[in-house]
Amino acid sequence: MMHADELIVSKKVACTLVADQFPQWAHLAVVEAHGSGTDNTIYRIGDELAARFPRRNSDIAIASRLLEQNATAMTEFAAISPFPSPQPVAIGQPGGGFPLPWSIQTWLPGHVATPGGLADSQSVADDLARLIGTLRTADPRGRHFAGHGRGGNLPDHDAWMSHCFAMSEDLMDVSPLQAMWQRLRTLPRRDNDVMTHGDLIPANLLVMGGRLVGVLDTGGFAAADPALDLVAGWHLLDRDRRGTLRTALRCDSVQWLRGAAWALQQAMGLIWYYRTSNPVSSELGRSTLDRLLNDAELTKYVRA
Repeated sequence: MMHADELIVSKKVACTLVADQFPQWAHLAVVEAHGSGTDNTIYRIGDELAARFPRRNSDIAIASRLLEQNATAMTEFAAISPFPSPQPVAIGQPGGGFPLPWSIQTWLPGHVATPGGLADSQSVADDLARLIGTLRTADPRGRHFAGHGRGGNLPDHDAWMSHCFAMSEDLMDVSPLQAMWQRLRTLPRRDNDVMTHGDLIPANLLVMGGRLVGVLDTGGFAAADPALDLVAGWHLLDRDRRGTLRTALRCDSVQWLRGAAWALQQAMGLIWYYRTSNPVSSELGRSTLDRLLNDAELTKYVRA
């Protein structure tokens, strides 16, 4: 159980929902796709489809609107992304013991990236720069940050960060991280919102043969702080490859450091929250914090 309100979806329930609501796929094998995802339980349907069942309970109407919004965002993302991404296929309804709407999308081949597996890969750094740079060219069509979650005003997350620091005191020395947050949170916004993936963690990136071959969880494609997608550098790359990413995207010092701030905000919530329920996500938090704490430029800025 990752969440207090988590919904459990057994294979029997998944098979029943697929067969009852989409009989055209009833003959296909339904197999759970074990992974480190925190928002959805995923079952493969044959070789080309995947069913996604929300892990956390919510209002049916809200969940339905979210799935429709995600499908629209996925389609928009796929139209501009230089790398493949899942396509929305269908939306299922509550039933068979599952209380919420759920979705079916295409399945992509590839291996889920890891925090250290390709940290020194120049090719992956180039691919990430190409991905983020291309997303930034998308027309936001007048859209701006929606006002919740990561990607807007850093100080809006002060209460959450204080909670994370308190919950992490028995797991690590939080003092340098608190000092880092206090300095980074005051960095000004100098850039207009651009279109961003919004959650470029290793679990949402597929690699094969040392290259990026797919991007997952694209339903959050939206306008936000351009620094937000820079978290990928801190989650995935070593110092030199982060430099490649920074140079390719022409980040000034403020934008780059705001990217570090968003990475810090995300990582602080992973270690303690998923310590026992999702060790892969917890370890991602640790590895990202290690990169932040050991980056000479960043620590020099914080101490200055």
